[in-house]
Amino acid sequence: MKARSNRRHRWFRARIAILGVGVLCVAALVLVRAFQLQVVGGDRLREMAEGQHLRRLRVSPRRGAIYDRHGAELAVSVDVNSVYANPRRLRAMDQDPKMTARRLAAVLDVDPKQLAKRLATDRYFAWIDRHVTPHEATRVAELDIPGIGLTTEARRYYPNRHLAAHLLGFTDIDGRGIEGVELAFENRLRGSDRRVEAIRDRRGQVVFADDMINDLSNQGQNVVLTIDKAIQHIAERELALGVRTFEARGGSVVVMDPSTGEILAIANYPPFNPNEPSRHPTAHRRNRAVVDRFEPGSTVKAFTMAAALATGAVRPDQLINCENGVTRIGGRLLHDAHPYEWLTPTQILAYSSNIGTAKIALELGKRDLYRLFRRFGFGEPTGLGLPGETAGILHHYRRWYKIDVAAVSFGQGMSVTNVQLATAMSAIANGGRLMRPTLVRRITDGEGVTLEETKPQVRRQVVPRRVAKLVGEMLTAVTESGGTAMEAAVDGYLVAGKTGTAQKADYIHGGYAKDKWLASFIGFAPADKPAMVISVVIDEPVIAHYGGTVAGPVFRRIAEVTLRHMGVAPDRGRAVLAEMKEKPAAEPAAKPVPTQSVEKGHSAVPDVRRLPLRRAVVALHADSLVPEVSGSGLVIRQDPAPGTVVSHGSIVRLQLDRRRLDHEAPIPKGNSKSLAAAVPRRPHEP
Repeated sequence: MKARSNRRHRWFRARIAILGVGVLCVAALVLVRAFQLQVVGGDRLREMAEGQHLRRLRVSPRRGAIYDRHGAELAVSVDVNSVYANPRRLRAMDQDPKMTARRLAAVLDVDPKQLAKRLATDRYFAWIDRHVTPHEATRVAELDIPGIGLTTEARRYYPNRHLAAHLLGFTDIDGRGIEGVELAFENRLRGSDRRVEAIRDRRGQVVFADDMINDLSNQGQNVVLTIDKAIQHIAERELALGVRTFEARGGSVVVMDPSTGEILAIANYPPFNPNEPSRHPTAHRRNRAVVDRFEPGSTVKAFTMAAALATGAVRPDQLINCENGVTRIGGRLLHDAHPYEWLTPTQILAYSSNIGTAKIALELGKRDLYRLFRRFGFGEPTGLGLPGETAGILHHYRRWYKIDVAAVSFGQGMSVTNVQLATAMSAIANGGRLMRPTLVRRITDGEGVTLEETKPQVRRQVVPRRVAKLVGEMLTAVTESGGTAMEAAVDGYLVAGKTGTAQKADYIHGGYAKDKWLASFIGFAPADKPAMVISVVIDEPVIAHYGGTVAGPVFRRIAEVTLRHMGVAPDRGRAVLAEMKEKPAAEPAAKPVPTQSVEKGHSAVPDVRRLPLRRAVVALHADSLVPEVSGSGLVIRQDPAPGTVVSHGSIVRLQLDRRRLDHEAPIPKGNSKSLAAAVPRRPHEP
């Protein structure tokens, strides 16, 4: 009995020992395996684990916004849906690529054949359609096709459509700047890509990323421009009205603050919508004010006069013999539009005498004329920073002959841009200081903190302050009675400016085209304390081509509204004096029609019956109305009737009889090879 008990006890102990040895062996194996997993292969396995639940994402920051000087949004980025596919998953789910393509094509604007080829590839990702509308996104989601999904992307949006489109430019579908400010400040607006770690679920979808919580930190820098949205709208509206009225090819307007060099508006015509740039011809997307160079014509006479006064080549009260409108310089005949004998420098500017200007330039000398023109900024870029900006052409004076000095003095044989003209005239307006034109006020980060701020920069003192003031006073004669731009005068304000009526060069046959003109007017107001400079250029007007007739009214209407917008009070005494002045007899004018009080933004249709076409067009243009003409001769019928109150920009249909009018002589063809071709006789036009 005792022996049996001992055997049982020994067997129990043996089993415990065997179990213990087994447990120790298992523990040893676990320890060895744990050592292998955590120590020997720990780094490799850790990377495998992170690869399964962590995902490194390349994050493109949200593109920064573009604002006007008062904070109004001009370009923003908004979230939109895009449709993508996982072709491998489609194949794993036995989805027919052709059938799937047809179902998607019924909802989206895509080619089913091309889409079927993309869905049949052995890839994990393929775009179906990007930047779809909310309605299209909803219909795609309702299809519930495995392997087809929606993702959110940022799309560039321009809330004001065509407003400042040429200045802002646009982006491609990936958000990269293509033109304008979008391209010039691409690195600032786009920001830098970065990689962040995100946690994903078993399907691979991102469920959390700590670095992506703060959306403002993941945003490109914002650009605050110097332009004023309201002034930009005014400039574009009046430019479009002027171009359509005179059936011109296009045009541009630059509005600048002469004291700081800030650009308040850059308008171009024809317009385009940057939200849909591909729907417009490439030529319509060109920023004419910066890219196009042209012969400025008589607008540069102001700078020739400033150069002569600054060097003492001419005195303010000196009389210049203009030789009754015809003279010979360097073997070439030079003409004035009208014969004058002795004129003062002020009268030379007011009447826009080519001969008087040429004689002053010859007295000044080609070296000093070239040097002063360069100091005004001609022949070099303005430094505005927009893509495609041209420097214009101003050949070195060593290449000039005597006739070239005369030609350059009144704007032939050289070329400029509209921004250059505005910048140079600002130097006359602000006391002789050439400012660097600026387009960007400041750059901020996503939270609105200012990173950079642009300060006004004086490039150089071009002419003495007294000379600039004197030239400004001379230029007021251009818009007063007897000047070439009476239609640019603004009631209640003293306006200084200069007209330009230049023939365009004929690059095919040489010389100048007989029927292609460029009308311009550049000026500032108020002349005694300038608040703005406005440069208007109209390309190839048809109905009329004089700078005072075509570009002058555009200047006036922009100036009238802009001065009120800027809070510049009119000189009441000057307004009353203007009403009391006797106006010289002119061609028949539109008859005033008594009407009830007219609301702002509306006009009473004037009575233009029995007027020749040109006068009728000018009268309607003065009231911000657009003529639609049929026939030729005198106006015999108009619709709406005289006195009807209509909104600005409304169309007035004119019916003309076909009699040939004695006083409407055809425009002389002139000689395109001469420096100053003959022009129609109109008092004091260049």
